[in-house]
Amino acid sequence: MKRKEEIKITFLGTGTSSGVPLLTCSCATCLSKDVLDKRLRSSILISYKNKNLLVDIGPDFRQQMLRENIKEIDAVLITHSHHDHVAGLDEIRAYNFSMNKDIDFYANEIAEMELRKHFDYVFRTDKYSGIANVNIVSIRKEPFMVEGIEVIPVEVMHNKLPVAAFRIADFAYVTDIKTISDEEFEKLKGVKYLILSALRFEEHFSHFNYEEALAFVERLQVEKAYFTHLSHHFGKHKDLEKLIPDNISIAYDGMKIVL
Repeated sequence: MKRKEEIKITFLGTGTSSGVPLLTCSCATCLSKDVLDKRLRSSILISYKNKNLLVDIGPDFRQQMLRENIKEIDAVLITHSHHDHVAGLDEIRAYNFSMNKDIDFYANEIAEMELRKHFDYVFRTDKYSGIANVNIVSIRKEPFMVEGIEVIPVEVMHNKLPVAAFRIADFAYVTDIKTISDEEFEKLKGVKYLILSALRFEEHFSHFNYEEALAFVERLQVEKAYFTHLSHHFGKHKDLEKLIPDNISIAYDGMKIVL
């Protein structure tokens, strides 16, 4: 029997758009001395089949790469173009230089348009020497290949904005979700391991709160889920771990799991 190839996930950041601690905030979470309560903006690194696939490249990208000592990035999967998910794009140039290659960014139509708009200097034909070298590969709703790895995009809605979730084998990463169509939910069936955003306990207009995230895990019947994209409103890590069901863990920056 052929042995399943392992997927290694590194949580580069597990915080929401403002990170934790939040600037100027004096709540108990933001003042916590526990390293598990220090959350950079959400991103993961997927290491699979000797390739490193980065999901999102936020404003803390440089700090995250230095912390984890990541020397190679083979491709970047973009969920959507909000600042907390793409603001580190410029820093990819270090990998252009060290790997001597352009880096492919996989993005849906809206994200591609926004990236080309906000980072227009990167995509000019007459661009300044030393600027990041990025190729955008357009994705839609069909599976696509990245460095020999099949990736299934799953469209979720972040209020009215389509966001790309990603499934690889029996693992899925779903962030910035508020709703999902039945058709797209079908693509997630059979997933055993799920990383899912859960912003806070209170209702939010464009994100799952805790109860909605719990219901999604129950609906999908996964073996193990990890909550990420957490705000300071959610409270301290040690308190959350006491609350959640056994098949769910609260992710933290630097956490590594092997699936």
